[in-house]
Amino acid sequence: MKKIAITGIKPTGVPHIGNYFGAIKPAIELANDPELDSYYFIADYHALNFIKNNEDLNRYTREIACTWLACGLDPNKIVLYKQSLVPEVTELNWLLCNVTSKGLMNRAHAYKAMVDKSLANGDDPDALVNMGLFNYPILMAADILSMNAKFVPVGEDQRQHVEMARDIAKVFNKRYGYTFVVPEALIQEDVATIPGLDGRKMSKSYGNQIPLFCSREELKKLIAGIKTDSSLPTEPKSTDCTLFNLYKLFASKEQCEQMAKIYANGISWADAKNALFEMMDSVLSPMRDKYNYYITHYDEVEKILTEGSKKTQIIARETVARARKAMGL
Repeated sequence: MKKIAITGIKPTGVPHIGNYFGAIKPAIELANDPELDSYYFIADYHALNFIKNNEDLNRYTREIACTWLACGLDPNKIVLYKQSLVPEVTELNWLLCNVTSKGLMNRAHAYKAMVDKSLANGDDPDALVNMGLFNYPILMAADILSMNAKFVPVGEDQRQHVEMARDIAKVFNKRYGYTFVVPEALIQEDVATIPGLDGRKMSKSYGNQIPLFCSREELKKLIAGIKTDSSLPTEPKSTDCTLFNLYKLFASKEQCEQMAKIYANGISWADAKNALFEMMDSVLSPMRDKYNYYITHYDEVEKILTEGSKKTQIIARETVARARKAMGL
């Protein structure tokens, strides 16, 4: 049997190009691995820790589902589902709560960061902590273990959560006999820092992001606003700049080499910006069109999510039944 890989996608709004190159594109490329059965889920239960408005949650869920499909996730090759449509995950979450020590949860980075924030405000250490946040790693473990996943592609910031899932699986297996596959994190070590409009790392917190599906007009306006130096058009330009660093993300190796020569021979910044715009738009335009299609035909997306959830339930139901039996339930 093929080994299973699982990827959770938290619905927090339409991604920017930094999200695309840092997480979405690598995860979609993994879906083409013939040695793996890949499962992707919209982590709407996890989002409840951050999104307190039901209209926002519904909108973000629609947007993120359409985003992944528009970027090339093929439901004929993988299974795409919604976490909240697989109730077995929350049942397993409770079973796992009973074999997980509070000490392990105390070490979670997100929890400790919130405690530090509370203390900095002069409040009780747990003033900003709800149980959804505190138990977040256990629910993530349930997502992973319910699907018998061997591999979990994550960024470095999520490594600890996969390690916790491993710990929880090992404790359960030792106490009740072998029940769960012990997962492994697949960390992409070579993810480059994606530059934002101001040259810093692209981030919503900096307000320097380029939305993945912004219109052609908005894209051109954003690129035109990138700051450059005052060198003359005939003067050589350094490729160590925001414009060229963005260009490299979208262009082929040959195109980058050719553009580097143009920079060295002298190019106006206006022409450099236009070259970047045309290159970016050539890549983003097909995805933008697909995204707009899925948003306006969301019934098709819902069908994909529902069918994926049903397929997922078959595996999750068997896993939960195995865990229940092991525990004497």
